[in-house]
Amino acid sequence: MSTNANANELATSRILHASPEQVFETFSNPELLTLWWGPNGFASVFEVFDFRAGGDWKFMFHGPNGVQFPNELRFVEIARPERLVVRHESQPHFTATFLLEAVDGGTKITFRQQFENERDYEAIKPIAEGANEQNLDRLEAVLYQG
Repeated sequence: MSTNANANELATSRILHASPEQVFETFSNPELLTLWWGPNGFASVFEVFDFRAGGDWKFMFHGPNGVQFPNELRFVEIARPERLVVRHESQPHFTATFLLEAVDGGTKITFRQQFENERDYEAIKPIAEGANEQNLDRLEAVLYQG
């Protein structure tokens, strides 16, 4: 479910039928993360994955049309298992915050994507709203496969 809470922010949330620890593991384990990170049809190859506050995360997205998208991020905050904040250092610049809250039957995940400016927000919004939902669909598939 998508919502817009703040200016230049995309937000979506969903209930996942897994514990916060299980969900957090899909972020902290690069072998799991690469299985679901990105929208449908995209594959990622991680070049650097230094999972600690201040650590770098660099990867290449391979799009379904053959286009490649380099991505450079930095882990800003890691509070296991309830919060993860990453900064997208390559264009467009944004901060992504993932909140994991234990609820009856699993975990409520809230994904907030805060853009630096309205121009980037307006340019990315039509793509990211659907792509972020696909990302969560792919996360569910990884969680529920085992």
